[in-house]
Formats: sequence, C-alpha cells, structure tokens
Amino acid sequence: MPTNLAIDDRLLEEAQRLGHHRTKKEAVNVALDEYVRRRKQQEILSLFGSIEYDRNYDYKRERRSKRK
Repeated sequence: MPTNLAIDDRLLEEAQRLGHHRTKKEAVNVALDEYVRRRKQQEILSLFGSIEYDRNYDYKRERRSKRK
C-alpha cells in the first residue's frame, strides 16, 4: 500500500547508517518491527507480580523428567 509520510530525513539517514540498511523502506520496516516488538514486551512487563504461581513447583524435577 503506497503511503506518503513526512519523515525526518536526518533520523532516517541515521537509522539507515546504524542498521546498515540499503534502502529507506528497509530501515522503516525494521524500525516499525522493533517498535511493535518493544511495545508487546512492555505489555508483558505489566504482568509481573500479578500472576500467581505454585510455590511447590520444582522446575528442576520437570526438566529431568523431560530428558527421559
């Protein structure tokens, strides 16, 4: 889908240089991908401390049982 955007040329050139991207399109796509992944990670962080877990769970025992 063709889109016209007013993107800061200085930022775009720096992103291309830092990421070793050959095209502006590649730099923008990688930047958007990183942005989305980072936002999803931040959503996960909000769950810390809110999930209950079994204090008796023995992860080492589970690992040993999976090896067999």
